[in-house]
Amino acid sequence: MVQSLFRSGFLVRVGHTVLTWVVTLILFLHNTDLRRCEERGELLLPALFFLLVLLSVLLYFTVSLMDPGFVLTDTFKGGQGSDEEMELMIPQPSTPRLRRCGFCLLQQPMRAKHCKTCKHCVRRFDHHCPWIENCVGERNHRWFVVYLLVQLLALLWALHIALSGISPGLTWDLWFRANGFLLAALAVVGVFSGVMLLLLGCHLYLVSINCTTWEFMSRHRISYLKNCGGEENPFDRGVFCNLWDFFCICRTVMWEQVYQKNATELNEF
Repeated sequence: MVQSLFRSGFLVRVGHTVLTWVVTLILFLHNTDLRRCEERGELLLPALFFLLVLLSVLLYFTVSLMDPGFVLTDTFKGGQGSDEEMELMIPQPSTPRLRRCGFCLLQQPMRAKHCKTCKHCVRRFDHHCPWIENCVGERNHRWFVVYLLVQLLALLWALHIALSGISPGLTWDLWFRANGFLLAALAVVGVFSGVMLLLLGCHLYLVSINCTTWEFMSRHRISYLKNCGGEENPFDRGVFCNLWDFFCICRTVMWEQVYQKNATELNEF
């Protein structure tokens, strides 16, 4: 039973939710800027902070529970997709042959990878995140980045609020007693702020060059990348186009077509 709960991510999600609201409650109950605003009847800032925290929790569950882009059917089985899509999925001379997954036995689209934790192949696989207990892939990657941004804003604001509530004490003992819970909240918020800042920076960089975490870390083992020269990326269309496609284009991309087109252009050049 316990193992089943861990596998489903139930405890991770409950832990995240409880930790978020406990820290928020500490910030509201102590003599911080939030509390002082409430006492003066100025409710705009407390309300905005509460809504930002609520938005971060909703985005967390959105990213955690949504389909990251699981490959559920074999590309070549019984009339799946249009004739044009089928043609584009057939390996061309300039395109590495698509492989069949050794675990779920389905044909893997280019940039897909099998996740042993989720037990599915995931389109444009980035990584499996233990904090959301879900894969980050083609369908939820943009929302994962948005979640990181909103969560970082909430954490930095919470950091400022926690610092505003630290009160002086006549002795170290009295100081710790007066600020103990606030210091604990400050430590949690500080650590998570650093982690979120690092994650957001890394993901924005990878998005800007149209590369996934898996491709960046395992380039030398990936069939369609290991033979590319130097730091060449066959999916890179420039920073602006990469960011536009990532955040604004909501559709399944035929990466075989993109790869073949870029490979042909390079050969002509």
